[in-house]
Amino acid sequence: MMKQTDDTRTIIETGRNVTMQTYAQFPLVLVKGEGRYVYDTEGNRYLDMVAGIAVNILGYGDPELSAQLKQVVEDGMLHCSNLYWNPYAVEAAQRLVELSGMERVFFCNSGTEANEAALKLVRKYGSAKKQGKTDIITMHQSFHGRTYGSMTATGQPKYQQAFKPLVPGISHVPFNDFEALKEAITESTCAVFIEPVQGEGGIIPAEDGYLEKVRALCDEHDILLVFDEVQCGMGRTGYAFAWQKSQVMPDIMTLAKALGGGVPIGALVATGKAANVLQPGDHAATFGGNHLAAAAACTVLKRLQDGKLLLQVQEVSKHLRTSLEQLKERFSQIEEVRGSGLMIGVQMSIPVRETLEQCMSSSLILANAGSQILRFVPPLTITHEEVDEAVAILTSVLERQLG
Repeated sequence: MMKQTDDTRTIIETGRNVTMQTYAQFPLVLVKGEGRYVYDTEGNRYLDMVAGIAVNILGYGDPELSAQLKQVVEDGMLHCSNLYWNPYAVEAAQRLVELSGMERVFFCNSGTEANEAALKLVRKYGSAKKQGKTDIITMHQSFHGRTYGSMTATGQPKYQQAFKPLVPGISHVPFNDFEALKEAITESTCAVFIEPVQGEGGIIPAEDGYLEKVRALCDEHDILLVFDEVQCGMGRTGYAFAWQKSQVMPDIMTLAKALGGGVPIGALVATGKAANVLQPGDHAATFGGNHLAAAAACTVLKRLQDGKLLLQVQEVSKHLRTSLEQLKERFSQIEEVRGSGLMIGVQMSIPVRETLEQCMSSSLILANAGSQILRFVPPLTITHEEVDEAVAILTSVLERQLG
């Protein structure tokens, strides 16, 4: 257990008394960030390999992002509603269109909201084609959010059990099992939802050739293909969007997390036959694409567009992957290292909660993705030297823990 001052204990105890206990939080109060490091109320510094769960891709205190947000605050216009045009939202949408090669964007506030918008879009498209063409297929172990539609789309019963009845017309098949998906398709199917790299399900990438076959199947049956890139998108895999590695463009893509570099924003991006399905009155989000969030997105997208950040991800991710593979050779409890780019999961044969706590006590912040998987989703600006520091701390912890 880490030492705590009275101030830290007061914050934690007050929080437990006044907030709903929906999170199993670590006893840590973070108050400051700089580069790839965060600081707690005790003044302790931690190397952050979580980035707010794949959110803070530019790290902490990025000068360009800070200056952009400061300018919006000084202008005094944080929000004007979607009754009017907003230059930052227009610029962010234009950059998303240029970066993805897709056509139209709807802004909201989170990944869950983006997926809810996608669910509405695909059902409107399907029902317009044929009465009753409203069934949706998603993957086992997927995660799409916690509102009713997105939770039903999530292929993990543990998130759903206490909240039934769920939204009808949504079914699940095993990820990477093309034959199972093919057999599940009916005349009522309107869409297939896939995370190109499953996040909360355990950092599991689509296998080679899988997305290509799914794309062809959807085209054959006039089914919309939706890629949930809330966690794996925005440069995380070394590509602006994870699907670009296979060059399989979806009809719809959902984004959030890293899009605002820490400021809440989500996006639904559509193209082709999906681009103009939603019309005035079909969907809305009061705060979607407000000045502050959209301005942050402009900065993040600009950094992805210039290519330097993506090259860094490609180079540093190889170093991290190699280092973790070497660690696997030392400890038999490490069963697999998998993932893509700077989205890596280390599958352990034991629960990882104690490992996370010991790493935190040694000034390293890691996350899990399931009870036995260590998750690495650091800021995309992380350096080779910081990777070495993280792996050295993890090595030391595993030596103490496993012998």
